[in-house]
Amino acid sequence: MQGNTFGRLFRVTASGESYGPALQIIVDGVPPGLYLTEADVQRELDRRRPGQSPITSPRQEKDRVQIVSGVFECYTTGAPVGMIIYNVDTKPYHIKQYAKVMERVRPGHADYTFHIKYGRFRDWRGAGRSSGRETACRVAAGAIAKKLLEREGIKIVAYTKEMAGIQARPDLTWDEILTNTEKNAARCPDIEMSDRMIQKTLEIARKGDTVGGVVEVIARGVPAGLGEPVFDKLTAALAHAMLSIGAVRGIEFGGGFEEARRTGSQNNDIPYYDQNAVVRFHSNNAGGMLGGISTGADIVFRIAVKPTSTISIDQQTINVIQRRNETLAAETRRDPTIVPRVVPVAEAMTAMVIVDHLMMWNGYRSLYHDMEGPQIGQEVLASPDGE
Repeated sequence: MQGNTFGRLFRVTASGESYGPALQIIVDGVPPGLYLTEADVQRELDRRRPGQSPITSPRQEKDRVQIVSGVFECYTTGAPVGMIIYNVDTKPYHIKQYAKVMERVRPGHADYTFHIKYGRFRDWRGAGRSSGRETACRVAAGAIAKKLLEREGIKIVAYTKEMAGIQARPDLTWDEILTNTEKNAARCPDIEMSDRMIQKTLEIARKGDTVGGVVEVIARGVPAGLGEPVFDKLTAALAHAMLSIGAVRGIEFGGGFEEARRTGSQNNDIPYYDQNAVVRFHSNNAGGMLGGISTGADIVFRIAVKPTSTISIDQQTINVIQRRNETLAAETRRDPTIVPRVVPVAEAMTAMVIVDHLMMWNGYRSLYHDMEGPQIGQEVLASPDGE
């Protein structure tokens, strides 16, 4: 199986299955001197883990992380950072539930394609490697990327913009998003709409069904110049990162598909110099990137998250061993919606992309330009409070 490593200079390799013994993460390219503890990583994992509300899976995984390499006396050493997360809620009873349907293709899941690719050797327990459980690895690695970005003054935040067909109001402010997103199970900063989202999701869940939604991601403080033209645009890297998340079905940057309905004069972002001779833009329809390179404006994009594939409604399917049509009624645990849990995953993947491109940009500038401003890896003995 290929494709378990992400990034070029900031490289993340992950392994582990939904009902296997553990998930394992190796993060290579972490510079020495970054203050890092298990609590830093745990804080992010706690946002993603299941069992936190009625609209998430009842599976009780605590996602306790252990850092096993690359950190000494709370500082990274420059060696690969190794982490492990043991699976604990893997009772035989739950595995037996999956055994009942191991021959049957669960609609919406990767059962059929994994069967075609790996045959009888695939791990069918809780979808194995194709399970959303693997995203815990992304969040753990993303916690390190976020710590690196903090030193550069870069902040990434994501939130639920739409769920169960109910939309947050479009004029949410940055402060509202920062303050309110973690205050409710929907992770929507529009408090009034978040309650409606939750109630609608629970209503649909009682019928055995699930819902999807839209997550918006904003990265503030990203310097201009990140992204490699042509095949390695920053937009392309972010799209790759987001679409590698199993539940994500689409992505749009800035004005997105609405731009297709505008004229050029309506859509172009007009630049200007502010009173400090800094380049700004009167609008941000481009989502903070032009030609696939960051402009210095906020990076803004949205991802479409599909409804959870596991439902409790009878569906027609096939038995790939008996080669016949059958009826399937799911009995396994499920999330009424996975939209709120995608929020920290999207943040993590965004952070990994930006760190990777920031490292490439700093390397380019160190070879061909006079350096201005801090680089990742400088001041490696800075204290945890930045002094």
